[in-house]
Amino acid sequence: MDYDSIECVSTSDGLGNEEIPHHHHHFTSSKTHNVNVIPSKIHPTSVHELLECPVCTNSMYPPIHQCHNGHTLCSTCKTRVENRCPTCRQELGDIRCLALEKVAESLEFPCKYFPLGCPEIFPYYSKLKHELICNFRPYTCPYAGSECSVVGDIPFLVTHLRDDHKVDMHSGCTFNHRYVKSNPREVENATWMLTVFNCFGQYFCLHFEAFQLSMAPVYMAFVRFMGDEEDARNYSYSLEVGGNGRKLIWEGTPRSIRDGHRKVRDSHDGLIIQRNMALFFSGGERKELKLRVTGRIWKEPPNPPDAAGGPCVPNLYT
Repeated sequence: MDYDSIECVSTSDGLGNEEIPHHHHHFTSSKTHNVNVIPSKIHPTSVHELLECPVCTNSMYPPIHQCHNGHTLCSTCKTRVENRCPTCRQELGDIRCLALEKVAESLEFPCKYFPLGCPEIFPYYSKLKHELICNFRPYTCPYAGSECSVVGDIPFLVTHLRDDHKVDMHSGCTFNHRYVKSNPREVENATWMLTVFNCFGQYFCLHFEAFQLSMAPVYMAFVRFMGDEEDARNYSYSLEVGGNGRKLIWEGTPRSIRDGHRKVRDSHDGLIIQRNMALFFSGGERKELKLRVTGRIWKEPPNPPDAAGGPCVPNLYT
């Protein structure tokens, strides 16, 4: 489903090429780029080399498989080589290299995101858990409506959204969008990310979409922060939609793009407008959707030092 008309009014002109910072790290696919690199402070030894999978070149962790000739590979790659050793082409079978598994468990490894700035070193089990939440791991493209596999840092993704997805770029912390649909009765699951805002030196994504909620068609708008959740909590935003003397207002904290678009939508964390209410706001004979969504983003003041843990002083006056 496509909108017949989408009109955006921002507080200032769109971002030019020179306003988007130069990106430092980017990858076209998380499957094709290997960032499991040993930092220069840790000199590779023969043990580390033994633990390198000959197929994916990543460090191997239990279960580690071997062929009858002693060649090893990781469990992930074993399923990709059709049970044939990639070194000697002999049948792999189900032989485990228990000695190498014990060695792997005893070693410490750098986080695979060391090239992106993570300095941490972990035992093997802790390393895997850390990498799932590492603050230096690349972000996934936040564009909604397509299965985009591009990952990278924020400046790179901003450029990618502008150039590849043709997303509108705007400076400023207030916005005014008008959505027009000639036949709103035809509601299908559809998603759009209409705008990226440069605000307070950060980037925010405004989403608007139509989908079915408990078999009822609804419209939803929400904002996501291009960064981690901890930083997202420093900001708040409001959305407002109305007409015919009525209005709906939503205030909340932007979700991090670490949370997928679908996750945010399914948690209903945003401004939800029932179709009947949207048509009421549109006026006329309820045959055409005309919604105007306005909003703003602001930075929350820091908590005073004594706000949370300061001593309680009793009131001595009556």
